Amino acid sequence: MIKEYLGKSIAVKNVCFADQNFLESAEKAGRQIHDSLMVGSHIYMAGVGGGSAESLHFSAELLGKYKSMRRAYPATALTTDTSMLTAWANDTSFEFIFSRQLEGLGKKGDIFVVFSAGGNSPVIIEALKVANEKQMISICLLGKGGGQAKGMCTIPVVVPSDVTSHIQEVHLTLIHFFCEYFEDLSP
Repeated sequence: MIKEYLGKSIAVKNVCFADQNFLESAEKAGRQIHDSLMVGSHIYMAGVGGGSAESLHFSAELLGKYKSMRRAYPATALTTDTSMLTAWANDTSFEFIFSRQLEGLGKKGDIFVVFSAGGNSPVIIEALKVANEKQMISICLLGKGGGQAKGMCTIPVVVPSDVTSHIQEVHLTLIHFFCEYFEDLSP
């Protein structure tokens, strides 16, 4: 069974490897993250379920270290403030938990990184609306064709797969690629 699963996972990465649109958008996203970090922009990130865990992972890599000991980069996973998340979801609606945070924290030129396998989660769509209103740069790591989020973000990076687990595996690869990218190019 493990060989079958690994084979399917590898097949998705091989499709990504051959997909010029995927490669170009991933490179563009990596460059944007690097350039924004170098001018002091803040990176906010969010996702639901597995995407929430991916946002925590990416934030930890930026604030802590990936491979090299370097300065900390300003990164916030919007999934971590449980008091805000639960109070706002209770008082209004779950779909506004990230958008409300971006409303108060985000600034023009900051980056909002989305992790979403399907790109249609209302909580993500509402956050992208606020990011766009605030003229933030949005990078959406997506799959399943990109969904509604694809047309709402600055740089969509769409994994060419419909299998959530394999999409998330490629998202993790992208997190590590982005870290390699900025650590290789940064002082």
